[in-house]
Amino acid sequence: MKIAVVGATGMVGQVMLKVLEERDFPVTELIPVASEKSVGNKITFKGKEYTIVSMEDAIAMRPDIALFSAGGTTSLKYAPRFAEAGSTVIDNSSVWRMEADKKLVVPEINASSLTKEDRIIANPNCSTIQLVMVLHPLNLKYDLKRVVVSTYQSVTGTGKNAVDQLNAEILNSGNVPTVYPYRIFQNALPHCDVFADDDYTKEEIKLMTEPKKIMGDSGFSLTATAVRVPVQGGHSESVNIEFEIEFDLEEVKKILSETPGVVLMDDVQNNIYPMPLLAEGKDEVFVGRIRRDISQPNTLNLWIVADNLRKGAATNAVQIAEYLVENKLV
Repeated sequence: MKIAVVGATGMVGQVMLKVLEERDFPVTELIPVASEKSVGNKITFKGKEYTIVSMEDAIAMRPDIALFSAGGTTSLKYAPRFAEAGSTVIDNSSVWRMEADKKLVVPEINASSLTKEDRIIANPNCSTIQLVMVLHPLNLKYDLKRVVVSTYQSVTGTGKNAVDQLNAEILNSGNVPTVYPYRIFQNALPHCDVFADDDYTKEEIKLMTEPKKIMGDSGFSLTATAVRVPVQGGHSESVNIEFEIEFDLEEVKKILSETPGVVLMDDVQNNIYPMPLLAEGKDEVFVGRIRRDISQPNTLNLWIVADNLRKGAATNAVQIAEYLVENKLV
C-alpha cells in the first residue's frame, strides 16, 4: 500500500503522518511530498527516514492513496493528475467539496456512498466535521428545522504562521510577520477566511452549505458566524438547533453518548464540559452544555469542541483511507 502525503511539512500534513503511525495504517511505502524548497529534506515515519520528493516524482510513483493538504491551488492542479495515474486522492482543501460529482465524506455518516470510481474524495471543513458529527444523529431522530452556529476557532486553523503570530504577541516580540489584520492575542476576530460579496466569510459559507451535502438533507436552514480566538487546542462551537418535532432532553444525551466518535461531557454541577484544552490531541468530538432553549419550542442549545487538526482534518482523512482499504475500494 503506497501512501503519498502531499504537504507533508505543513501542520496538517505532519498530523496526517502522526495519525497514520498511531492508527497503524498499512503503509508499505510512504511518499512524502512537499514544495520544491523542501525536496530532498528528510522526515521520519515509524522510526525510518524518508526523503521528500517533488510532485512530479510522486505522480510517477503511482501511490494507491494520496492524502492532500497543500492548499486549493495545488489540489486543483495536481489532484486530477494523481487520479489519472490511478491514485485515489483524499483532499483537505475546499476546491472539490461542493462539486456535484465529488463525494464530501465524514466516514461515520456517509462513507458507504464511496465506490472504486471515486478518485478524488473531499475532506470537509474542520468546523463542519465536528458540527455534523452531532447534528446527524439528532436529525435522524428529530428532523432538523434550523441551525444557528457560532464558532470560536483556533489559530492552528490558519496555519503555522498564525501560531507564530500568536506566540510572538504573547512574548511581545515584533519579529514575526502577521497573518491577521489585527493582533490575535487577547482579542477575538469575527473574520475567518475572506469576506464574500454578501459579507459572510468563506468559512461561514462552508459551514452553511457542507452539512447539507454530507447529511444528504437540504430540508433545514443553517446560518453561521465564525470567530478566530487566541487558542491553539481546537475549535469550539455554540449551536442552537430547532427541530421539527419535540425532543426529550435525556434521550438527546443518550443518543449522543451512543454515537461513535462523539464523547458526551455534560455534568455542569461538577464543571464538566468540553474545552479545547481537553480536546487537543484527541480524535473524538466532544459535546456538552446540552440544554433546552427556553425562548422557543423544540429547540436545543449545546457546545461542541474538537481538535481541528485531527478529527477536523488529518484523522478524518485517514479514516476515509481506512474505509477504502477495508472495503477493497483501492
